Amino acid sequence: MATVFEKIILGEIPCHKVYEDEHVLAFLDVAPLSKGHTLLIPKQIASSLHELSEESSAALGVALVKVAKAVVKATGANAYNILQNNGKFAHQAVFHVHFHIIPSYEANDGLALDWNPRELQDGEELAKVIQQGF
Repeated sequence: MATVFEKIILGEIPCHKVYEDEHVLAFLDVAPLSKGHTLLIPKQIASSLHELSEESSAALGVALVKVAKAVVKATGANAYNILQNNGKFAHQAVFHVHFHIIPSYEANDGLALDWNPRELQDGEELAKVIQQGF
């Protein structure tokens, strides 16, 4: 079953488009956390970032900077968050890769985070295991 983002890419659902190229589409969030809250999605169908092709991920990286610059310029925001979730336990609601660009205009505006850092355990061993994934 197609996600809401796939339907937007296909033109089946309208959006307030702010940027589009061959690989990506950016549009205003219909349930924004703040004025100018924008979503950036790849046109490649993938639910998580690690599933994207190098071509799509590179295009997302370039577009993310372009769209963030445009949002800041248009809104005059003092700051912004970039949010990207992968999987149910990471709070992903729409299972198509997407980045949120969420402008903030003052303290406690927009996105709220509850960050609970822990002490690094087995760092050297874990780094080696991750390096083997390349």
